[in-house]
Amino acid sequence: MTLKFKLNWLKGLIIPFLLLIIWEILSQIGFLPSNLLPAPTAVISTIWELLVSGELFNHISITLYRVALGFAIGTGIATVLGALTGYSRLLYELLDPLLQSLRSIPSLAWVPLFILWMGIYETSKVALIAVGVFFPVYLNLMSGLQGVDRKLVEVGKVYRLNSMQLIRRVFLPATMPAYIVGLRSGLGLGWMFVVAAEIMGASAGLGFLLVDGQTTGRPEIVIASILLFAILGKLTDTAIASLGKRLLHWQDAYGSL
Repeated sequence: MTLKFKLNWLKGLIIPFLLLIIWEILSQIGFLPSNLLPAPTAVISTIWELLVSGELFNHISITLYRVALGFAIGTGIATVLGALTGYSRLLYELLDPLLQSLRSIPSLAWVPLFILWMGIYETSKVALIAVGVFFPVYLNLMSGLQGVDRKLVEVGKVYRLNSMQLIRRVFLPATMPAYIVGLRSGLGLGWMFVVAAEIMGASAGLGFLLVDGQTTGRPEIVIASILLFAILGKLTDTAIASLGKRLLHWQDAYGSL
């Protein structure tokens, strides 16, 4: 971990810590009602109690498992279809209109259909997350391939590169930035879709914990769940962003300054 990376992380924590301090002060002076918005110390105390009891590890692990599996499946299918439709004009004209129409369907609209098809068990939950992950990855990869500079392709043909060499040495490097953005966007939607997925009859998970806090009137549980979603989402996004920087180390981009 470089010094620059550590400093960026520290700078990124400044505003959240300031907001937490302001939130705590407003709670302590009674400006924010504890039954609606409990103080950060109360939320942290709740998280600690869940951690000590072992309940928190169970909820986090099952949610991470669902997101990871759904992300892997959604990314795999999106990568194949995105590469095919981006590279082949015929497949683009055949498949893209259907996929773009499906992209407009709200996440909750899939819930009753997946329950009908796959029941309320893990399969339907993972399938819903995979649907959320699929579309950003597919759209970014397909658009990235179609946006490759024609001159680069022509130069590759001048040097007599075959199809596989053209893909590896021209299309892959040119498309990778858009693909990484698609992965990050897909992962973000995966975390959003897991909440809808865990409403579908789940007995464990952060989404279940959130709904349980709402039904039992415990706002500290609700906020603790939201906070944990934010932390886990940020950590996983940072992991993909760091991987992307390593894969794109050859870029001399403005953002790398």
